[in-house]
Amino acid sequence: MTAVLNRTVLISGSSIAGTALAYWLREQGLTPVVVERAPQPRRGGQAVDIRGAALQVLRRMGLEDRAQALKNHTNGMNMLDPAGNEVFRSEEFALSSGSLDSDDIEILRDDLVDLIHEQTHGIEYRYDDSITAIHQGTDGVTVEFERAPTRRFDLVVGADGLHSNTRKTAFGPEAQYLHHLGTYLGVFSQENYLGLDRWQTWFNGPSNDGGATGGAVMTVRDNTELRIYLGFAAAPIDYDHRDTQAQKQLVADHVTGFGWEVPGFLERMWKADDFYFDAMAQIRMDTWSAGRVTLVGDAAHCAAPLSGQGTSLALVGAYVLALELGRTGDHELAFARYERRMRPFVEVNQALALMDPQATPPEVRTARTDEAKNAIDLDALLD
Repeated sequence: MTAVLNRTVLISGSSIAGTALAYWLREQGLTPVVVERAPQPRRGGQAVDIRGAALQVLRRMGLEDRAQALKNHTNGMNMLDPAGNEVFRSEEFALSSGSLDSDDIEILRDDLVDLIHEQTHGIEYRYDDSITAIHQGTDGVTVEFERAPTRRFDLVVGADGLHSNTRKTAFGPEAQYLHHLGTYLGVFSQENYLGLDRWQTWFNGPSNDGGATGGAVMTVRDNTELRIYLGFAAAPIDYDHRDTQAQKQLVADHVTGFGWEVPGFLERMWKADDFYFDAMAQIRMDTWSAGRVTLVGDAAHCAAPLSGQGTSLALVGAYVLALELGRTGDHELAFARYERRMRPFVEVNQALALMDPQATPPEVRTARTDEAKNAIDLDALLD
């Protein structure tokens, strides 16, 4: 493998895919620069899973033990009907994390980002800024920003999520690539005022308007906090992705008709300062690269949280892309190899999100997840 030094790579987005890519690019002798629209690392979000090949990537970063120490421990789960009656209970698996005796790591998104970010000390991060234009040439990319002066890079990578600004700028409108899965989900944190003990409680049923709705509450951070999830089924809704109050109103309008603690969840939602909301959707593209620009993670191939594999795809994709760029000075060849290796892994994991949860027994879903999480062989990557 021939290392190619001193190439500069602009990464748009500093979440899991972006920070992991920055780490691995530097390991390969390239110079990453990260631009992030938020004024600081984003907080909040849901618990995420690190599985299969992604665990190997984490191990190769020297972070497996630290992630294990922050792992979210769950003793089991139950399911309630709208009136709060228990209809199902398990101490062997949980809907968010699968089999409880597996080696997978369920960890809060922001804890994982913090761990990776610490490994990128010395890398240039530019917060509170974003790309406004990309001009490609034969020997580089000139990038315009909202705040910073125009700057030239060798390559640009979009790691900026489902609603990727890089993808829109370099590939065209989001509507060409986004496939709505018919569900919306909001999540926020609270102190563990319910006194739950390493437990998940799920609930679903019809709302007052007849639509499907439901959610979950689970303990995190050594039982001190809760993550509360509230979701509903709906056709595509036109809403402002930056208007948090409007998003909370959508949840309040749809998650209705439940007993148990759900009315209290809705009241607390209005005061939550880390509320996150989005559609369950997938990104499907014929190619992830255009000239000197490529995409990684959700920006390229969001599988939707319903798959439980978005974080694993982000970690593995960042690793594969960096290794391919490190072995050749030909970015077109590197991008092609990256996509050829990753696409089968992406497709099998996107399929997980399309399974009907009502028609797929938990043991079948667990088996398919086990197959999907190991659908790429890291040891064979550079054959």
